[in-house]
Amino acid sequence: MNTTYYDHGTAAERWERARTFFDAKDYAAAARILDGLVEEVPEQVGPRLLLARAYYHSAQLRRAEAQLRILVERDPVEHYARLMLGRTLQRQGRHEEAQPHMRLASALAGDFESL
Repeated sequence: MNTTYYDHGTAAERWERARTFFDAKDYAAAARILDGLVEEVPEQVGPRLLLARAYYHSAQLRRAEAQLRILVERDPVEHYARLMLGRTLQRQGRHEEAQPHMRLASALAGDFESL
């Protein structure tokens, strides 16, 4: 088995390594680790959400959008995933498509004034 630095170690070790890279703002390295981790544990929200955030911050917006759509499909009331999906769509210039996600994120956060 040929392993690299990005896929070496247990899932917990890779999770910590990915968070270290993310915290250091090396979003591309974090995404490389998280991509394999998400394949291994697709049902877990934390790694997929951090992967989407890493993609967002490294301007891989289509990839971020794909991960966020999976999250909101599985859990339609996941507030932060909705917010991030709206922001990702806005960053792509898709403001009209982003609007319902931003409204729902506000409502889920209890911020009814911005609706």
